[in-house]
Amino acid sequence: MGKIISIANQKGGVGKTTTSINLAASLAALEYKTLLIDADPQANSTSGLGIDQNKIKKTVYECMINGNIDKSSIIKSEVNFLEILPSDIDLVGAEVEMVDIKNRDLRMKNCIDKIKDNYDFIIIDCSPSLGIVTINSLVASDSVIIPVQCEYFALEGLGKLLETIKLIQNDLNKNLSIEGILMSMYDVRLRLSNQVVEEVQMHFKSLVFNTIIPRNVKLSEAPSFGIPVISYDANCKGSLSYLNLAKELVDKNNSVKVSW
Repeated sequence: MGKIISIANQKGGVGKTTTSINLAASLAALEYKTLLIDADPQANSTSGLGIDQNKIKKTVYECMINGNIDKSSIIKSEVNFLEILPSDIDLVGAEVEMVDIKNRDLRMKNCIDKIKDNYDFIIIDCSPSLGIVTINSLVASDSVIIPVQCEYFALEGLGKLLETIKLIQNDLNKNLSIEGILMSMYDVRLRLSNQVVEEVQMHFKSLVFNTIIPRNVKLSEAPSFGIPVISYDANCKGSLSYLNLAKELVDKNNSVKVSW
């Protein structure tokens, strides 16, 4: 049975989509069957894996509105063991269309429950907001990874997200846990980066992943080629960091691969 992990932070620009793509690709590189769900209407995870928007027939939008998942909507990526449920701009409309739907917070959970046994890991790239689609993602998840940029303002948004997670734990998904806080965009040359890391580690202790994601040119370039960084340059710091994160995640969960 696949572990479902949301990558969430309502603050944009913290490395959320970069983490979703490259963590999913690194898990796949370790031969864990992985599904990446793009739950962000900006659809950057979709384009970051080289999926042509014009060739997409169904997306996560249909899943949310119909409460059902069609296997034809899941696309195989160029990376072995990695598939994606794509997104597009229509997902913006789901926020409005779902307002009056009964049990609207359970739509994504109901969809994922039907397919989760086919995967080792399901990674959900949440939108940078705390709207209906993000709530759905967190309700459907076993745990959440919170990327935090190594800058001062990133800490402010962290408190609000933790409050939202606590509300969801109390009302909608009592089994939701925090998988870990991931420090991203780390620049060893900046004193501020080191201060932020120290402060987060001191406050959240064991919740913080040992792996820290550095600022890396290759990480920035890879999406423009429609491939994860491990396919672009497997030996760069960005690739090695996400591979280490994937190994840390696997070890933490004592993951056993599904038969396929």
